[in-house]
This record gives sequence, structure tokens and C-alpha cells, in this order.
Amino acid sequence: MEVINWLREYREIEASLEWKGTFADYLQMVIKNPNLALHAHARIYAMIKAAGVEANGDQKKYHFFDTELFGLDKTLERLIEEYFHSAAKRLDVRKRILLLMGPVSGGKSTIVSLLKRGLEQFTRTDEGAVYAIEGCPMHEDPLHLLPLSLRTQFEEKYGIRIEGNLCPVCRLRLDEEFRGEVEHFPVKRILFSEEQRVGIGTFTPSDPKSQDIADLTGSIDFSSITEYGSESDPRAYRFDGELNKANRGLMEFQEMLKSDEKFLWNLLSLSQEGNFKAGRFALISADELVIAHTNENEYRSFVANKKNEALQSRIIVMQIPYNLRVSDEVKIYEKLISQSDINNVHIAPHSLWATSVFGVLSRLKPSKKQGMDLVKKMKIYDGEDVEGFNQKDIKELMMEGEEQAEGMSGVDPRYVINRISTALIRDERACINALDILRALKDGLSQHTSITKEERENLLNLISVARREYDEMAKKEVQKAFVFAYEESAKSLLNNYLDNVEAFCNSTKLLDPITGEELPPDEQLMRSIEEQIGVTENAKKTFREEILIRISMYARKGKAFNYESHERLKEAIEKKLFADLKDIVKITTSVDHPDQEQMKRINHVMDRLINDHGYCPICANQIVKYVGALLNR
Repeated sequence: MEVINWLREYREIEASLEWKGTFADYLQMVIKNPNLALHAHARIYAMIKAAGVEANGDQKKYHFFDTELFGLDKTLERLIEEYFHSAAKRLDVRKRILLLMGPVSGGKSTIVSLLKRGLEQFTRTDEGAVYAIEGCPMHEDPLHLLPLSLRTQFEEKYGIRIEGNLCPVCRLRLDEEFRGEVEHFPVKRILFSEEQRVGIGTFTPSDPKSQDIADLTGSIDFSSITEYGSESDPRAYRFDGELNKANRGLMEFQEMLKSDEKFLWNLLSLSQEGNFKAGRFALISADELVIAHTNENEYRSFVANKKNEALQSRIIVMQIPYNLRVSDEVKIYEKLISQSDINNVHIAPHSLWATSVFGVLSRLKPSKKQGMDLVKKMKIYDGEDVEGFNQKDIKELMMEGEEQAEGMSGVDPRYVINRISTALIRDERACINALDILRALKDGLSQHTSITKEERENLLNLISVARREYDEMAKKEVQKAFVFAYEESAKSLLNNYLDNVEAFCNSTKLLDPITGEELPPDEQLMRSIEEQIGVTENAKKTFREEILIRISMYARKGKAFNYESHERLKEAIEKKLFADLKDIVKITTSVDHPDQEQMKRINHVMDRLINDHGYCPICANQIVKYVGALLNR
């Protein structure tokens, strides 16, 4: 049975990860590989880097987050570079609590979850191996066994810095069991696990009247006091609080800003000095990232309270806004749907795209740039060039958006996926399309009691905008399907246009391929294409010269220029082809009883939609009829 083999292999892998030895053995290992002695923040940064980093100009993309987070590359780069990278270098930000602040369902808890799961996996690799004093309730660094008087000498010789002191339990064992002979103290490899409470902790505040600080720092073991005779004996204390167990790794402090003050006081010393107070012991060393997340309203209330100034100065706030790219928003919904058990319902192409248009538009802020509306801004953010603007404008737009806190409000993905779910299970149909989901979004607004009348009207208007964008997409999709040998037609039209443009710019003539006579450039042909994208008579010369420059640039790089090499020219070629076919499309899609020729065309269109564009027979038929109705309005 294959599963039994899996289990056997799993046990073999687990056994291979075990290691036990003495402190003397560990010293030899850590001197050869100083990465074994990484502090918590450096370990997390190393984990993120190990997953891969891709440089794109002056921006970096960290692949650690690729499978779960979309559209937050810039935000994640800032988080990693400004916090984790700096903390890994022992800069002062390491002594700060990391607070992720942003709107609901924006990815804050996903970031924390990825860091936790990542650490669990990273410590199972050779690069991320972690060793601890065996029997220590806090899984502390074996190098804490090295006496303070020798640490400076050790760092100078081996370049390894040691921070922190032995916990009370290990100090007692060192004195009583090993008589100060640290080299014999047992050391073992540990694997981080939230479930087993090793290196990862989670603290969730509850009723402050019933919750004890022991949940954070541990508590007295009353059953052992009679045996050991004192509450200050480490053996009579349970070092099992979240701060104890998260040592060497990460502790998530859920709803930190809602918790009672007594639970926050321990964080003051932990963040700044790397220690905390527990029971009747000296300050206990702890090396861990404390990470929390909150929304903007809670944070504003926290800042407004003057009593929180000391803690506020020990917090680094990282804003986590919503995604603002339609293509990435689609990935979010695809991921969420793929995690469900709904696999018998087909979602028509562009349905999630139209839904994402609505979601992204709700998060954008109006620009002060003349001629820039929300739709244009959305398209530029998604990598498209639009009339009057191109990708060079994106930095300026983003800077303007940051000043307006763009992405910190709007429709959250959780609401959208709820409405998509409603559309998916409604009537248990075999296929749903964009109109079904947009209708479900509209219906959901009437049940949304937390928004004002003005907000509802604005969202209804954005649904209408998304519907118009989908209409254009649908017309383009069907019209493309009607073009016989579309690529060949586009290539032929492009070559004809380029021949005429070259002759125009060089003030030469063209040879008629049949008669051989010299002909002037076909101005009517060139203008019929350029007018499709609004190139004016005055701008035609500049546009044509721009095309020749682009062709020359491609030639220097040894690349072939085609109709997709220039975004605006591509749009013009497509629109020209579509304009020539519009009457054919209207007639063919609108007749109730098509003749043999029309039926042939319809079947050809259906085949192309199904085979080349991802439609099923149901949604292919629906979109053909829908576009026919649009063209006949």
C-alpha cells in the first residue's frame, strides 16, 4: 500500500533530523558554521532569502510569499528591507515589536501564518538547522553556556556574538548536575513547531479578569513547592508561557492593542532589552520576533491614549494595504476558489476579472492629474498604457496614492469571495459568468448594513463601471473569434501599414506588387488605423515616427517586430479589424433562425471560444448572444 510507504519514508526523514551531543561537540559545529548561531530576526530573514529573491530594476520580489499573497510586492519589499533586513544586521529596529496595520482581509494574518509555517519548514533544512540546550524549557541557545568573561574573547576569535544568559532551570542544572563543566552539557537539534510549542507561540487575549499573566510568562507549579521548598526554585516553576516557548523564533500577539495593560508591560522590556520578568527570578533572556496585526481604527485609538506612549515608541508599524492590480486580484479569488470543494461549476473566462475590476476600483483614490480617471488609473497600475498616459506615470501616481492612503479602504476580498460563493451555489448551475457574479455583488450591498447610503450608491456605480468594462472585453472576445485566421489577418494589416509608414517618413513611394507602378503612401489606410486609437491629424507624424523608432530598437536587439510589439498599435490593428467585421458579427449573432452560412460562422466562433479561450458550450453560447444584443443596441 503506497500510503504505508509514505509513512515509512516520513519516519526515516524524521529520524535523520535528530542530533544529540555535548556542548563541546556543538562548539566545533558552530565554529565551522556560524549560521547555526543566528539570532531570531536574522534566521527569519535568512529563511525569506532562501526562498529566492528576484531583482527587477530598483525593486525586489521575494518569492517566499508567492503562493499566498498577490499584488503586495512593493509592500512586502518594504517590510523585508526596512524591518527584517535591518533587524538581521542587529540595527535598532530589532528591538521593536512589528505591528502590521491595514484594512480587514488585506493579508496581515496571512503574512504571519506564512512566517510561522516557513520557520517550521526552514528549521528542517541544513541551512536553517537550530540547536538548543537539551531539557531547557525555553530551547535556549547553547552558547549561553559560555561564561560572560569568555564571550568577548570568543567573538574576537570566531566572529560570533553571544547575547543573553542562561534561564534559571539551566543555571541550576549547570551548578548541580555538571558542577560548572559546561562542555558536558547536552545539546540537541530542535525543530520549530507551533503545535508542539517549540520556537513559535501565539497569544490571544481574553477576558482580562480571568486571564492570567502566566499565559505569557509561565507560572508557579504549586504541586512542586512542597518538594523544593521555595517559589524561587526553578524546579517549582513552569516556564511554559508563550514568551518562553516562542524563544529563538516568533510569537504572534493577536489583538495586541485590545489586550489589558498588564499583558503589554512585559513587552516593554522584551522589545528593548531582550528579556522579561517571570516569577521570583532575575530577568529572563528571550530572543524572538514579536509580531502583531491590527486595523487602522484600533491603532488610532491606541495612539490617542497617552498611557501607551512607552509601548508606542517600541513599535514599528508597517502598513499592509489592499492589492491594487486587477490581474493579482484575480489570483486571489482563484486561490480561494481552488481551496473549496466546488469543482463541478465552470466559471466563464473574464468573470473573475470583471469582479476584480469592481474590487480594485473601490480602493483607488481620484488622481489630481488632468484626464486621469479611476479606470485609466486601474489599467496603468495593471501594466497597461492608456491614452495620454503610459507606465512612466506610474511612480508619480503611486506616490500620490500613498499620500492619499490608497488601498487602505474599499471592498475587501472576503466580501467579494462571499458573493462569488453565493453565485457559485445559486441554483447549482453548471456554469456562471461575469453577470452572475456582478449581480450577486449588487444583491449583497442591500444586506450590507455597515455602509452608508452614499457608500452604497458609489459601489453600485462601480459595479456598473465593471459591467461596462466587461462589455468591452466580451465584444472584443467574440469579435476576435469571428476573425478568420486572426493572427494572419493582423500580420497582413500590420505589414501593409508599416510599409506605408516607412514610405511616409522617408518621403518615398511604394511599388504596386501587381502593376509595378510607383504609388504614394496610402494615407486613407494609415488614418483608418490610427483613428481607431484617437491619433489626431496633427499627431500622426509623431506617432508614425515613434513606430519606426520602436522597429529600429527591436532590430538592434535582434528581435522581430510584430503587431503585439507596440501596445497602442496592437489596439489600433485590432479595432480596425473589428470595425471591418462589426456588421457581420451583428447580423450573425442576432438572427433567430440563422441560415446555413450564418450557422457555419456561429459554430466556428463557438469552436474558437471553447478551444482557444477557455469557454464551455454554455458560456460560449451565452457570450455570443450577449454580444449580439450589445451590438444591436
